[in-house]
Amino acid sequence: MFVPCGESVPDLTGFTLLMPAVSVGNVGQLAMDLIISTLDMSKIGYFYTDCLVPMVGNNPYATAEENSTELSINAEVYSLPSRKLVALQLRSIFIKYKARPFCEKLLSWVKSSNCSRVIVLSSSHSSHCNDLQLRSTPFRYLLTPSMQKGVLNKIKSLNWEEMEKSPCIPQMNDSELCIRIPGGGITKALYDESCSKEIQMAILLKFVSEGDNIPDALGLVGYLNEWLQIIKPCSEDPTASALPWKLPSSWRLLFGSGLPPALF
Repeated sequence: MFVPCGESVPDLTGFTLLMPAVSVGNVGQLAMDLIISTLDMSKIGYFYTDCLVPMVGNNPYATAEENSTELSINAEVYSLPSRKLVALQLRSIFIKYKARPFCEKLLSWVKSSNCSRVIVLSSSHSSHCNDLQLRSTPFRYLLTPSMQKGVLNKIKSLNWEEMEKSPCIPQMNDSELCIRIPGGGITKALYDESCSKEIQMAILLKFVSEGDNIPDALGLVGYLNEWLQIIKPCSEDPTASALPWKLPSSWRLLFGSGLPPALF
């Protein structure tokens, strides 16, 4: 599944894998763009898979004319060895009935690569929130049992809220309770598969609506940064809340090009 850019397969032992779920508002993917661009992560390979719709495009993280002609595809892997971080970016949707096989193959690769843990950035429909969720923070986390042992104390110290269980059949209050993530794409499948395979995984998500989801992506990476401290604030001033996230060059066309002046 994984094809390295170089001649040898990079050693990812002990690395933390960051990845998005293709979910409502594409918030996880936008958040991954911010992380890869800000940390200037290097591309180390890609996933050769029939589970995703094929696509090809220009380098989304181009910084100069020299690297603007590089091509990108639907599933690429980036790394930052100095921080023991590896990032998977997904850029297309899943082919029908191929989402679960992709999750199984991905987690098999995680195990064979000896990655220490996986952190999934995702989102869920805010329109499905209950009253309690609407009155509280829009961020939630979810940990697999094997992940809880090492990070639960740290997570609790951040006063984060765990994803609540809700009726498996909506609008039926007497229905059995379970974890539901409407609009979360493969998030729940990844979580269930990781639980059964005893993989350390954390899900970080935000309740959102479709639209301009850049603020949601900035909020989600800020939420992740509270835990991992990927980047530090620009200033020591406690009132300065803005973090120096670097917007990738591809975001200039996030909503398409401008209207041709000839129309007017």
